[in-house]
Amino acid sequence: MSNERRAIVHTTKTELAQAVADRFLRKVPHIIAEFDEATIVLTGGSMGQAVLAAINDSPKRDAVDWSRVNFWWGDERWLPAGDAERNDLQAHIALLDHVPVDPARVHAYPASNAGLSLDDAARSYSDELAKHAARSGKFPNFDIVFLGVGPDGHIASLFPEREGIREAEATVIAVRNSPKPPDERLSLTLPVLNSSVRIWAVVAGSDKASALGLTLAGASYNEVPAAGLEGRRKTLFFVDSDAAAQVPDALIDPGEFWTSADSTDEH
Repeated sequence: MSNERRAIVHTTKTELAQAVADRFLRKVPHIIAEFDEATIVLTGGSMGQAVLAAINDSPKRDAVDWSRVNFWWGDERWLPAGDAERNDLQAHIALLDHVPVDPARVHAYPASNAGLSLDDAARSYSDELAKHAARSGKFPNFDIVFLGVGPDGHIASLFPEREGIREAEATVIAVRNSPKPPDERLSLTLPVLNSSVRIWAVVAGSDKASALGLTLAGASYNEVPAAGLEGRRKTLFFVDSDAAAQVPDALIDPGEFWTSADSTDEH
């Protein structure tokens, strides 16, 4: 297995979002051409929204056959449908409402007012993953997983030194007593995230510098969950200069943006 793990640095948050959007818009048509579809896992947070907004604003947006793209989410806040803090609503506002996606390919987590308990909602999303799994597996083949990294190093809703980051069997977990509000959430587990061909973590701000530095220096993923990220082929951290302040120099590649090798990497 070939796996690259490095930080790609951009000067500002705006440049960062635009660069990731451009890379996405170049990559996805290649994936669709080869496999007839692309399967993407979205994230929330300010940079997650910024990347989707930059995709929507790009003149290259309509080069993607959006009807062939499947969307999932890495985690979700246990809030009513339509709540402004839900990751799925933010994604719709930033991008999905502006492109011709197939509603059947958009897989949002259940909402807190859907008549399910939190545990039932986790099982429901796990069942949905299994329904769309390849070769009777537990979840689909993910081409790109987008993630943010919190100041404490958390990814999705997998927090430091909690049971969730160590979960190895379940595909989806119910999260209670979250260190950041809201208290209750739903999240994919680390093995599911790491099943993706490519993991793209988008990280900005000086408050993320310590966590990012520890992540790339090889900290324990129990203490810094982002350190456990390992996509099947690539694990890339797209960061702004503030977030990169504590990344080891050997792991920073400020010049790399797009390579011919990436355009032909294996599924």
